[in-house]
Amino acid sequence: MVKRVIATDEAIALIDQLKAEHGELMFHQSGGCCDNSAANCYLPTDLTIGPYDIKLGEVGGVPFYIGKLQYEYWKHTQLILDVIEGHGGTFSLEGSTGKAFHTRSRLFTDDEWRSIEAQVFSDLS
Repeated sequence: MVKRVIATDEAIALIDQLKAEHGELMFHQSGGCCDNSAANCYLPTDLTIGPYDIKLGEVGGVPFYIGKLQYEYWKHTQLILDVIEGHGGTFSLEGSTGKAFHTRSRLFTDDEWRSIEAQVFSDLS
């Protein structure tokens, strides 16, 4: 099964660091505006997941969500959670570490996309 979201080893290491410090976490892929289209890491009590948010999967045992409208732009891509040096200027928990989560993406192959569509159809049945 093709994963819609994955993480680099560096991202997993930062997730583990944040989990050790804060406990349970969640990610939400921003759609832009003041928090700059970044994957933001929150405590589950800091952001309410609503009916227009889609769970793409988990990275490092942490759920990863995206807004439905943003998903429509990115649905043909696999999101790759990575880490860069510096401050991302977001509301994300890693802000004080000197690192920032950064989302990269790649297009699914035709075969991968067919597999994803088949899974979505199966989930709806």
